[in-house]
Amino acid sequence: MSTRTARPARREDQAAITYREAVRESIREAMHRDERVFLMGEDVGAYGGCFAVSLGLLEEFGPERIRDTPLSESAFVGAGIGAALGGMRPIVEIMTVNFSLLALDQILNNAATLLHMSGGQLNIPLVIRMTTGAGRQLAAQHSHSLEGWYAHIPGLRILAPATLEDARGMLWPALEDPDPVLIFEHGSLYNTSGVLRPGPVGITRSALRRSGRDITLIAYGGTLHKAMKAAEELASGGVEADVIDLRVLRPLDDSLIVESVTRTHRAVIVDEGWRSGSLSAEVSARIVEHAFYELDAPVERVCTAEVPIPYARHLEEAALPQVPAIVAAARRVIAS
Repeated sequence: MSTRTARPARREDQAAITYREAVRESIREAMHRDERVFLMGEDVGAYGGCFAVSLGLLEEFGPERIRDTPLSESAFVGAGIGAALGGMRPIVEIMTVNFSLLALDQILNNAATLLHMSGGQLNIPLVIRMTTGAGRQLAAQHSHSLEGWYAHIPGLRILAPATLEDARGMLWPALEDPDPVLIFEHGSLYNTSGVLRPGPVGITRSALRRSGRDITLIAYGGTLHKAMKAAEELASGGVEADVIDLRVLRPLDDSLIVESVTRTHRAVIVDEGWRSGSLSAEVSARIVEHAFYELDAPVERVCTAEVPIPYARHLEEAALPQVPAIVAAARRVIAS
């Protein structure tokens, strides 16, 4: 019998990770790299986080750096702003984007404005993480996509990691930013898994996730994977799509959008926000402003129905952007 030892598991297998674990590892790494970094929010300690992102971190770092807070978003976001002003690097977790509205005064009137109102004297190096999006039957008060609202506010950087790499890599550069950064993690992504690809992750540019020649599909967060599936279905019919992951919702990366539309001459924007006054409307406007004469057809948008997100699964699915609707919109644009 051979004495040769068993072959070790492939590195790729060892690197398999869920989106949830990728976020957790990004927090763990940041806390090891900088003792000023700490995490605070509702149930982030003993409970391990509402979505289990911070599971095990209390045992590793202790209650001074993993801080459970009272059920008051305004209070603990305000405390995070104060800690940032005092030289710390807080990561504030808000359970869902809907609940962030209870802290909107702190986010808009304090975090986003103090640098300007102090004449450049007061930076707020604060990171706020929150879950966004629907598709999990949590009804209207837990399921809306309001990141487009925050992308309207000067003084904030808005990130929407859709891939494992972005979930793992965006937090540290966000903590290095001297100004407030909001990170929106789509709730449907936490259980997704795969292999992390090596490489640096930035927080300034959009990303081209698939290359094509016939049409540009623009998405972010929870809609990116739907856009990718739509691109696969279109490819089976001979239509090749660029798929752009916006990633950074403020400031928007106009250059990649314009470069893609200039090549494909057609665009469909997928946005889980409501259509009226949405981020998709802003992207559409920028395409028209910068690439109007390159368009061979009007820009199409696939957005959430203008209703509170329903609880019933069939109604929730009907309200949200889905792959068939994206494919149909792309085919309309191609046909015209």
